[in-house]
Amino acid sequence: MVFASLEFLTLFLPLFFAFYVATPQRFRNHTLLLGSWLFYAWWTPKFLLLIIALTLLAWGAAILIDKSVSEQRKTRLMVAAIVLNLASLVWYKYTNMVVMSLNTLLTGRDLPPIPWVNVMLPIGLSFTVLHAISYLVDVRRKTVDCQYSLISFSAYMAMFGHLIAGPIVRYKVIDKELRERVFSTQEFAAGVRRFMVGFSMKVLIADTLSPVVSLTFGLANPSFVDAWVGCAAYTLQLFFDFAGYSAMAIGLGLMMGFKFQENFNHPYLAVSIQDFWRRWHMTLSSWLRDYLYISLGGNRFGVTRTYVNLMLTMAIGGLWHGGDNWNYLIWGIIQGSALCVDRAYTLRGYSMPNYASRTLTLLVVMLAWTVFRAPGWDSAMHMLSGQFGLNGWAMGDAVALALRPSIGVTFLIGLVCVVYPATPWAQRGLNLPTWRHIWPVLTFAYAVVVLAGQKAIPFLYFQF
Repeated sequence: MVFASLEFLTLFLPLFFAFYVATPQRFRNHTLLLGSWLFYAWWTPKFLLLIIALTLLAWGAAILIDKSVSEQRKTRLMVAAIVLNLASLVWYKYTNMVVMSLNTLLTGRDLPPIPWVNVMLPIGLSFTVLHAISYLVDVRRKTVDCQYSLISFSAYMAMFGHLIAGPIVRYKVIDKELRERVFSTQEFAAGVRRFMVGFSMKVLIADTLSPVVSLTFGLANPSFVDAWVGCAAYTLQLFFDFAGYSAMAIGLGLMMGFKFQENFNHPYLAVSIQDFWRRWHMTLSSWLRDYLYISLGGNRFGVTRTYVNLMLTMAIGGLWHGGDNWNYLIWGIIQGSALCVDRAYTLRGYSMPNYASRTLTLLVVMLAWTVFRAPGWDSAMHMLSGQFGLNGWAMGDAVALALRPSIGVTFLIGLVCVVYPATPWAQRGLNLPTWRHIWPVLTFAYAVVVLAGQKAIPFLYFQF
């Protein structure tokens, strides 16, 4: 089930909140858990057992860690539980890619390929594993109290607002609210408003750009204009799709009494790659920093080791995003290399004007997104060749046809309705408190009308 779908809006969401509000406070985690399991099973029922198994593993291992007296045993238990979590992720996410790569090598040497039936990736598995790992490490580090209630911990792991595509909500962020929270009409209203804004970002902007992105990244030899139109469209699509999902998740959390962390902070206005990663998918960035980069040694062991740790962190972060081709790993290496160059440039005391640094940063980000989005390395090279003008300059007929007026109108309406009212000058110019409550409703209503006339498009981060 997709947040941006009529079945979610008209069936699941109202029924869930009707039961949730009617449930006594001490049993609301039970309602949240059952509703979340139903939400997940609606899409892939058979994989719900996997989510439950990983939940039981993390819950039981954390209790054993908490009760253990030996520090060495605590560490062994943590490592064993993390390895089992990662093993499930490796099996479902990367086995297909490894076998496919091996078969390519075998057939290239006239050897028979390995017989293989593709393993289906359960939605939300990547985020489930990250939540489990962060919880286990935090219990081992004694930065959070172990949760002995299976219902409460399962509700945290399965919470439908962030289970499928984040944001990554660490246990310590909502520990207190899991134990006790009060239903607030004010927070509920704020959550509804946030959900409506995120929904509009997804439907009016991201989904409108989807056909253009699919077309341009499928061209054999895109021209300069074709390639940059596709890259720009994907740059915007990915942001408004993922930021829209995050806004909806944060809104749903508020509606239930939880305060999730923000996940985006105007990333395309970053003045450096380091600044970009402080603004983009902030919950993943901080997760990689706290549980991977720092664990590898961070910047504590000299300059060379720092650069190695940066490269490893971003390469692993890139690989985490997908297991259907090696482009994600290459994208992570590009990001790690850019971070290393940026760090060396800054440490030497160099600087440039903000307008230049913003432009350069956005250019690097967009070129990297080209590799990230392309379905394979050959496709990425075709797009990059086009972006550097090696396939001609003029817009092709297919792209010109795809940029039909209806797409432009819906996209512009989305930008005006979603982006402009949130800007400081719009807030100052309107200066009407009621407008802040009215515009999300009007935009949401228009987005529902648009959605009713098209097929619901899954969020991009579902595949990760």
